[in-house]
Amino acid sequence: MPTVDLCSASWRKSSHSTTTSECVEVAFTRAAWRKSSHSTDQPDCVEVAFSGPAVGVRDSKNPRGGALVLPAASWRAFLERVS
Repeated sequence: MPTVDLCSASWRKSSHSTTTSECVEVAFTRAAWRKSSHSTDQPDCVEVAFSGPAVGVRDSKNPRGGALVLPAASWRAFLERVS
């Protein structure tokens, strides 16, 4: 299984973590987000970022709202099913 170097990642505490003893932190490396080419004139857009063996997916209207991070193989399988 590939590994991801998180030394330079940006960590952020989840807004759903209410106490310090039960916190969830999320991280994503500094990857370039790009908007889907199918979302050119639409207000509801999806952005993706590629970082090593992972692919991040987020809502372009709410980029700080979090991202779904998938293994690259899962992203490829998703694209094959929707295309």
